[in-house]
Amino acid sequence: MTLTLRVLAPDQSVFDDTADEIILPSTTGLLGVLPGHISMVTAIDFGVLRVLKNGNWDSIALTGGFAEVESNEVTVLVNKAEMGKNIDSAKAEAELEQALNQLNQTKDKATSPEKIKAQETLNKAKAWFQASKSE
Repeated sequence: MTLTLRVLAPDQSVFDDTADEIILPSTTGLLGVLPGHISMVTAIDFGVLRVLKNGNWDSIALTGGFAEVESNEVTVLVNKAEMGKNIDSAKAEAELEQALNQLNQTKDKATSPEKIKAQETLNKAKAWFQASKSE
């Protein structure tokens, strides 16, 4: 028995295939989904979705959204997503360093819009970097 996984962003369908196991980055922690999982809806955080198919793991970088599990079908709706194998690791690492520097520049601003934006940029950069290294 397998799962059907669809990962959809506003501008593209990132993944539409079967999977043996899925690990979702929910806002409450990592969530494993196997065939026969109960129906549920969960919020998705910035992070890496992992997909097991035929003994191989694939990674998909995600930036927040929702996932629905229903009758062995998993639909993930996110703001942005990209397959890890399509991410340039060197570019992702450079963006991560730049995001860290940007956040460090806002360390004196407790909850300023600039700090919140810098943290969001860092979270996205971490997800893309991790997904690029998982392939």
